[in-house]
Amino acid sequence: MLSGAYLRPLTPADAADVLAGFQADPEMIRQGDVTDLDSAGKYIEFLTDSEQGNHGFAIVVESRCGGVVGINGASQHRLGWFFYWMHPEFRGQGLTARAAASVANWALTNGGFERLELGHRVNNPASGAVAQAAGFIHEGTERAKFLVKGERVDVRTYGRLSTDPAPDTEPLPLSSR
Repeated sequence: MLSGAYLRPLTPADAADVLAGFQADPEMIRQGDVTDLDSAGKYIEFLTDSEQGNHGFAIVVESRCGGVVGINGASQHRLGWFFYWMHPEFRGQGLTARAAASVANWALTNGGFERLELGHRVNNPASGAVAQAAGFIHEGTERAKFLVKGERVDVRTYGRLSTDPAPDTEPLPLSSR
């Protein structure tokens, strides 16, 4: 496992690393339309728009943004849509689960959220493993929710409440900068 990894808020300086993450995996198109540095900057701007209730965190690995954990918030309901991704170079190290646990713990204690939700395609069990390691509870399956390459795909949905117990997953340190 890589040591020294930590979380911090995303910044415009992460644009090149975010772009690299999108370019490294064609499946990233589901995370947004990032094709160049300008669109990477807009992606970061959206994810860090606190007025919209959004929060974006960089998973810092080897001094660069190796992945992202984010929350798109609905402040009036104190809930957020939770997501995560990791550059393929850093997958399989347990860092995504640790980062997701850290951000979810923060969101449900100090971040002002009472509920977090996420979903993943049923053919992506690795994402489900991250969700469960971060304390999310499987709530159901939405049949034929996503249209992927012309085919309808089921989505497993998860939720985590502020009243749910924190997971045993070791969190990554969360830095304010």
